[in-house]
Amino acid sequence: MNRSDLINSLKDKNDLSMRESEKIITTFFDAICESLIDGDRAEIRGFGSFTVKQYKPYTGRNPKSGKKIKVPSKKLPFFKVGKELKEMVDK
Repeated sequence: MNRSDLINSLKDKNDLSMRESEKIITTFFDAICESLIDGDRAEIRGFGSFTVKQYKPYTGRNPKSGKKIKVPSKKLPFFKVGKELKEMVDK
């Protein structure tokens, strides 16, 4: 399922216009992104939680040339699946 499929599903199941559904989905994702940018986590009970993980710098290797390169520290979003979603998928 992609973003437009999600918007269409919300529109069809709740008798909303396309514009209203798109605004709801955009607001939802923007709120999660803002939370992660601020260093907080976003948790949706039964679905999962989004956090930001900090990775330390390390020395990597360019796969094409084999030369060593320094990879700077970085922050990346991380998603942990909730128990209920895990159980639903496993059935």
